[in-house]
Amino acid sequence: MKNQGDRMTASSSRQSLRVGIIYNEPVLAVGHKEAESEHEIVFTVGEVEKYLSEGGFEVSKFGVREPGVLLQKLADERPDVVFNFFEGLATHYETESTVAGLLEWLGIPFTGSPSTTLALARNKPRTKALLRGLGLPVTDCLVINDARVPACPFDWPVIVKPAGQDASIGVDHGSVVTSQEALSRRVALMLEKFGAPVLVEPYLEGREFSVVVVESPEVSVMPASEIRFDERGPGRWPIFTYDAKWLVESADFNSTPVDYPANIPAELQGRLADLARKSCSAVGIRDYGRVDFRCDASGNPHVLEVNPNPDFSPLACLASAIEDIRFMTHKEFAIRLVRQAHARGGFAPRQSR
Repeated sequence: MKNQGDRMTASSSRQSLRVGIIYNEPVLAVGHKEAESEHEIVFTVGEVEKYLSEGGFEVSKFGVREPGVLLQKLADERPDVVFNFFEGLATHYETESTVAGLLEWLGIPFTGSPSTTLALARNKPRTKALLRGLGLPVTDCLVINDARVPACPFDWPVIVKPAGQDASIGVDHGSVVTSQEALSRRVALMLEKFGAPVLVEPYLEGREFSVVVVESPEVSVMPASEIRFDERGPGRWPIFTYDAKWLVESADFNSTPVDYPANIPAELQGRLADLARKSCSAVGIRDYGRVDFRCDASGNPHVLEVNPNPDFSPLACLASAIEDIRFMTHKEFAIRLVRQAHARGGFAPRQSR
């Protein structure tokens, strides 16, 4: 008996769908500190364009810098479905949910999470409050909106991050501070570079894991991966910095290998999988997501972040997770996402009364 996914694949294969790949056109100069994370999307888009073309779709690309041009391109190309890679412009990070909202308004089906999920996940304090209210273990946090830094309510050390960024932007070894004076200086730096709000969290000294969750169309939780911190010393905290994530020639990148699957007991693996599934459900993740965890000194995992539409590069955690356990190839998953999005359709507008 064929399952829902088989029927969906058979139905979609009888037509050549027009697929538009929407992504954030890089706006930062190549030499900019955060340019690597922004420009990486161009490589990913090229790979997915190749996958979908080989899969029989008619593919066009829409690089986005401002909404008027996007709306005109959508009107001209009239895609049946959109592969949504838009992550928000580097100069306006809060726009990540904007493109999804426009697609919903226009009734165009698209891959990945809906606008409400993207907006929620960008607001890390609000996401933490939601997860805590559901009884899930999350790190405490202090939200700071201006240079008046209150007395730190947590034991030292703490870690300081820009609250609205992702991709480890704004995270380096200076992010971990051990005094009120250092906290005030770091908050001032984050406000200057990224604006408010700034997030302060207790520093957890345990292991760090990531868990990928996918819908295909059933929800599947991949085994956890672990980020190892092989070099420690004065001024070098075991944290996943921007350099460790993006700059392949850096010392941080080369001293933070990722073990997949993580070498952990079955009990911890089950705990991480359960927390990842519940976290994604709470935030409203659709199609694919990633949950990042950090353990405390006793080995108890805490949710750090819930990431809708995480890095889709064939070199990233998501691709490794689905391919290493022979779930499906990265190409097959990209094609499946397009067919799923087309099958569920867009948001039909309500008829006026």
